[in-house]
Amino acid sequence: MSRTGTTDDGDELLTRLGALTAQARAQAEMQRSRVELALALQRGMLPRDLPVARRLHLAVRYTPACQGLNVGGDWYDAFTLGDGRIGLSIGDVQGHNIEAAAFMGQVRAGLRALASVSSEPGEVLARTNDLLLALNSDLFATCTFMRLDPCAGVLESARAGHLPCVWATADGKSGVTEDECGPPLGVLGAMPYPVTRYELTTGSVFVLLTDGVVEGPSMPLEEGLDQVTRLAGIAAVAGMDVDALAAAVIKGAERVGHEDDAAVLVVGLDGPDVPPRPAGAGERARAPQP
Repeated sequence: MSRTGTTDDGDELLTRLGALTAQARAQAEMQRSRVELALALQRGMLPRDLPVARRLHLAVRYTPACQGLNVGGDWYDAFTLGDGRIGLSIGDVQGHNIEAAAFMGQVRAGLRALASVSSEPGEVLARTNDLLLALNSDLFATCTFMRLDPCAGVLESARAGHLPCVWATADGKSGVTEDECGPPLGVLGAMPYPVTRYELTTGSVFVLLTDGVVEGPSMPLEEGLDQVTRLAGIAAVAGMDVDALAAAVIKGAERVGHEDDAAVLVVGLDGPDVPPRPAGAGERARAPQP
C-alpha cells in the first residue's frame, strides 16, 4: 500500500469523525435548548409570591427533573380567596415532557378560577375534573386542594388521587393524614371528592408534597413518608421555621434517587388572634391523630 493511499484514508476518517462530532454537538445543543425551554415554561407557571396572613407561615421548595427531556408537571400554589381565607394546592401531571408542563398550567389556572366561584375543596376538584374532561386531553393529574382559615385554625382538604399529607404538632405528635381520596382529575366524570376538616393548633405544621419527594428507585413510598414525618415532628417540637423544614424535606428527596419533579409546600400556624371557631352544624372537624 502506498503512503499516499494511507494518508488519503486517514484524512477521510478524520473528516468523517469531524462531521459526526459536529452533528453530535448540534443535537446536544438542541436538546439543551429544549430542556431549558421546558423548564422556563414550567417555572413560569408557578407562583412568584406566596400570600401573607396573620398567624400563617408558608414555605415552598421545588426541584425539577432534568433527565434528558424528562421534565414533569408537578406544581404547588397558594393564593388568597375572596373571603380572606387561603387556597392551597399541590399536584402532579401524568407524563414527563413539555406537554405535561403545559397541562400543569391549565390545571393550576383552572383551580384558581373555579376557587373564585366556590372555594369548597370538594366542589373545586369536582368542577376542575369536569373542565379537564371537557378538554379531551389524554393527560390526567393528581391533586390536593385545601382551604385554610388562619384565624380560626381550620383547614379543609380534598384529594384527587394524590399522596396524603404529613402533619405534626408542637406537643410531639406526628403522622400521615388518613382522609378519603377521590380519583385523579381528568379520568372519570361526575365523581365526588370528600372533604376532611382539621383544627390546627399553635405551632402545628402540614406538609404537602409530590411523589418525587418520597418515592423512587432507592426508597419505597412508605419509607419516604416516614422520613418526612420524622422531620416534621422534630421541626414542630423544636419550633423550627417552616422555611428550614421545607429545605430539609427537599434535601431528603435526594435519598430516593428520583427522576421525577419534587415539590414541597409547608403550612405553619402561630398562636391564635381570636378564639377558635367551633365547627358548624353538620360539619365534621377533625384534629390529626397519630
